[in-house]
Amino acid sequence: MNATPAKNVDSAEIIGHFINNADVADDNRPQPVSNPATGQVTKHVAMASQQTVEDAIAAAEAAFPGWRNTPPAKRARIMFRFKQLLEEHADEIAAAITDEHGKVVDDAMGEFGRGVEVVDYACGIPELLKGEYSKNVGPGIDSWSDFQPLGVVAGITPFNFPAMVPMWMYPMAIACGNTFVLKPSEKDPTAPMLAARLLKEAGLPDGVFNLVNGDKEAVDTLLNDDRVQAISFVGSTPIAEYIYSTGTKNGKRVQALGGAKNHAIVMPDADIDNAVNALIGAAFGSCGERCMAISVAVCIGDEVADSVVSKLQAEIAGLKVGSGTDVSNHMGPLITDAHFEKVRNYVDLGVEEGADLVVDGRGLVVEGLEDGYFLGPCLFDNVTEDMRIYQEEIFGPVLCVVRAESEEQAMQLINDHEYGNGTCIFTRDGEAARYFADNIQVGMVGINVPLPVPVSYHSFGGWKRSLFGDLFAYGPDSVRFYTRRKTITQRWPSGGVREKAQFAFPGRQ
Repeated sequence: MNATPAKNVDSAEIIGHFINNADVADDNRPQPVSNPATGQVTKHVAMASQQTVEDAIAAAEAAFPGWRNTPPAKRARIMFRFKQLLEEHADEIAAAITDEHGKVVDDAMGEFGRGVEVVDYACGIPELLKGEYSKNVGPGIDSWSDFQPLGVVAGITPFNFPAMVPMWMYPMAIACGNTFVLKPSEKDPTAPMLAARLLKEAGLPDGVFNLVNGDKEAVDTLLNDDRVQAISFVGSTPIAEYIYSTGTKNGKRVQALGGAKNHAIVMPDADIDNAVNALIGAAFGSCGERCMAISVAVCIGDEVADSVVSKLQAEIAGLKVGSGTDVSNHMGPLITDAHFEKVRNYVDLGVEEGADLVVDGRGLVVEGLEDGYFLGPCLFDNVTEDMRIYQEEIFGPVLCVVRAESEEQAMQLINDHEYGNGTCIFTRDGEAARYFADNIQVGMVGINVPLPVPVSYHSFGGWKRSLFGDLFAYGPDSVRFYTRRKTITQRWPSGGVREKAQFAFPGRQ
């Protein structure tokens, strides 16, 4: 490889790359990494050059023949060991998430745990890769199918879940027999790097998993290299569409998960207190930087809306915002100063558009952390569907209340929206819940569950412009995405019988 091993990445306060089970330095355009609670730069991360990305792809390509022929049971044993090591280093990885993303440490541990669940699922790969077998489909003819890996595959992941979202991808990909190149977010790179080193410690062979930090140059290299067979992506819809169109144009299999505008319907018969508590956590947890965050509450009738808004105001008043390292805090900062300005500008826009700003978090100052990227919870009432704060993904602690006259009207709002990631309904009425679940045009639905994120043995994904591609992330769909089905039909003539040529298309006999 052309890139040289880093002498000591940590002591130099620069994060490089991980290729062929070794730290690799590449001092190409280093970018600062800040602690969002303090606003202070804590380290730098190198942006991989095209050559470094190509080196990672080459390492993965060289490792593929040996890895694809490794028995699935042996791959599973490595996954078991990796899972054990992750759990042993949980505090370290969660602390890295909090330091670089800003989310409260309990939330970081929750993210980490959901990622480990996918590793747990990958440990069952011998069962998941079992094919189908049919004996005597014809005279002396047997037929079966198996699932074969694609080759070199890649993942491009966002800043909001630096541990979990990469683990949605690479554990299943490599368990299926592929080799992997990960391009994580450059905003919080430490957690995925720690996991990469644990994979090595778990016994994963050189080149099976590689990590390159970078920006668009690295992304475009992965998209345009013929050796990369498939791309998994999670991020904003404009970038997801770019990834999908470019990757598929280049003949790659692509799953690209995009943005969201998740609605919660509050019915008149709902337990309002429980619904409000659920909305508080779903809207403001992780400072709203979740693709499954509830950002719109659709209240059926003015009486319900007035009650919900009043109770939300009271609950928001009790929320504590500050450093994620303080376990008594409910919210930490936004990820960067630029993202802070973007979200605050959306709040300004909502006021200009005529929505009622019931709770204004723009003036929040956290004592001792005045340079941090803190924005308090914001609550808008009387939001209408023509407003940009309703139409666009804000990705911050902003909850919009929309008033509707009926469940049908509320559902029409959701079905008309360009995004279809997640949604939920709060009700005691089984008939209303069933109608909602059957007819809403959204990929993940909750009934009195505000964040209906599927567990690891189901699959995660939205509809409409929240997903580009046919298959969801992790769960059963991940086996389908990271493998190709091959069907084999065989016959062994016996008895020395000379067979005649057959010109008719073969059928059942």
